[in-house]
Order: sequence, then C-alpha cells, then structure tokens
Amino acid sequence: MRSLNSILELSVEELDQLIATAKDIIAHPEAYQDKCAHKKLATLFFEPSTRTRLSFEAAMLELGGSVLGFSEAASSSASKGESVADTAKIISCYADIIAMRHPKEGAPYVASRAATIPVINAGDGGHNHPTQTLADLLTISREMGRLENLTIGVCGDLKYGRTVHSLIEAMSRYPGTKFVLISPKELKIPGFIRYNVLERNRIPYTEVSSLEEAIHELDVLYMTRIQRERFDDPWEYERLKDSYILNTDKMHLAKERMCVLHPLPRVNEISVKVDDDPRAAYFRQALNGKYMRMALILKLLEEAERDPVREAIDTESLEYDRVCRNPKCISQVEQELPQLFRCTDRAADIHRCIYCEQRG
Repeated sequence: MRSLNSILELSVEELDQLIATAKDIIAHPEAYQDKCAHKKLATLFFEPSTRTRLSFEAAMLELGGSVLGFSEAASSSASKGESVADTAKIISCYADIIAMRHPKEGAPYVASRAATIPVINAGDGGHNHPTQTLADLLTISREMGRLENLTIGVCGDLKYGRTVHSLIEAMSRYPGTKFVLISPKELKIPGFIRYNVLERNRIPYTEVSSLEEAIHELDVLYMTRIQRERFDDPWEYERLKDSYILNTDKMHLAKERMCVLHPLPRVNEISVKVDDDPRAAYFRQALNGKYMRMALILKLLEEAERDPVREAIDTESLEYDRVCRNPKCISQVEQELPQLFRCTDRAADIHRCIYCEQRG
C-alpha cells in the first residue's frame, strides 16, 4: 500500500498511465460507474476548498463509491487538540482511502505514516499539491497534444504556490521542457525547487519580472493568484496582490497555439474578458481534475488491495541532530513529531526537513 504526498512519487510511466486512464474514463464513463462500489473516501479538509474537495467527492461518487469527512478544522477533533496522526488512525477505521488538505506543510505525510489506508495529499500549506498537477498534466496533454518540448511560464506567487512547485517537479521529467519564472523578487521560487529540481536536473529556466516580456515565447502560461492566506504580514500582501493581471491586450502578444491554466480560484489576476479566448483552458482544467482524481483513486485502491502493507521509510539516510525553523511546518505544531532531515547535498551541507523540505 502506498499514499501520494508528492508528484515525484509517481514515475513518468505512472503519470502517463493515469492520463491514459483518465482519457478512457472521459470516453467510456459507463465502464467505470461501479468500480468503487462499497468503497468510502474520507475528505479531511482542515483548510477551505471548493474545487479540490468537491472534485474528489464527485470523482468517488461517479466511481460508485461514497464519501464522508469534514470541510473545516473547526468541525473535527483537531479543534480539541487531536494530532494529525491520531486523526488518520481513527479515519482508517471508517474509510478505504483519505484525501487530506491541511495548512501545515507535511501534515499529509504524517497522516500517511500513521494511516492503514492510502492517503492523498490534497494540498499542504505552500508545499505540494500533486492532484492539481495531475489535472494540469491532463489539460496540457489534451490542449497541446503533448507533454514534451514545451516552454512553460509560471506567473505570480512562485514562493508559496504549491501548485507551481508540483507542476515544476512533474514537467521537469519530460524532455525538452523549459521554464520561464515570472514573479516579483519577494515571491521567487523557493530553494528546494530551484536547487533540488531545476539546477540538479539541469532544466533550463529564466527568471523575469515582466509578463509582457515573456508571454510571446510561451506554449503554456500558468497563472496563480497572490495568496492572502500564506502571508503573515497583511501589508506585504496588499503591496503585491496586483502584481500580474492577464488581460486581452497581453493575450494579443501570445502565440495562437497556447493554453492558459490557473488552479483557481482567481481574484483579479485574469480578466473575465479572457474567458472567451479559446486559449483559456482553466475551466476545462477544473473538469480534468475530476477525471484524474478518479484515475488516481482507482490506482491507489487497487494497489492497496494487492499489497496492504505500508511502504517503509528509508531511515538509514535520515539525521536527527537539526531543527526545522519553518513556522509553517507540521513539526512546529505537533511537538511529539521527531525532527528528521535528509541530506540532499553532502558537499554543500544541505539538509532538508522530511516534512516541509525547507533547509535545516
């Protein structure tokens, strides 16, 4: 049995298989309507969500299964102080698979080590959002006809944007991918993506602060909102919130064959006038998310049935003599969790927290 915390836990072959399954679901929905009969999905959402939670629920219902869970931390025992690990153990008694969203980075990872059923990371703080990336990959494949040899622009909040982090991790493994990173200096891509993914794998990328400067060369433009909930300082948010706005004038500078993605919700970073442009794919992207979550649920349940034993952690490479200083890490809240670090670059003495991947 295994869970999904990061998109990197899926090989390229597995990603391609999930895309193929999703496309088959689109073509033959009747063949899948009873695939999860008598199975239950628990949606544990400690943080607000519309698209992700409802698409998980729709995915399970369309597979013939049922859904239970909660949509905010206040309606769970977390409000009484129950740990993530204990919550996962309890829910394992009632459901067959868990989808968890949590504001603290690494929380779904903690849940996956405690649960006796598969756990899917539905977003953890500013860290990862692998199922959104599955939706992104299916959308790019359907819109562009390929996943190779694409120039991808990611624009907006690259520091806290978990969807951006997961997308870069996934697309970096397809040949010919080039990234254009468009952000203000305060919201540049974090070190664990820059060094662990882009530079380590020699993925070509450029950094610019102007959307107009870059849009003409892009095959895919991935817009993100500046996220109020990730800022400790409200004044910093107010200063940066309108950094990038995609409008029809900017779309005139883009290629005729380009697609615009957005994980949604948008605030004002894409003008509603862009919605009528055939290159605007973000609502189709939201629908694709349901199909990819259906494919993923099927895969993880089938694997759990075949092999119900949890995958072991590689403890030999872990170190215990450091402290994570990331205030958004789950280890800062749940004090019983051990501080664990994995060395990612011995020569440079870089050690990263196993929960949030920040440098210790």
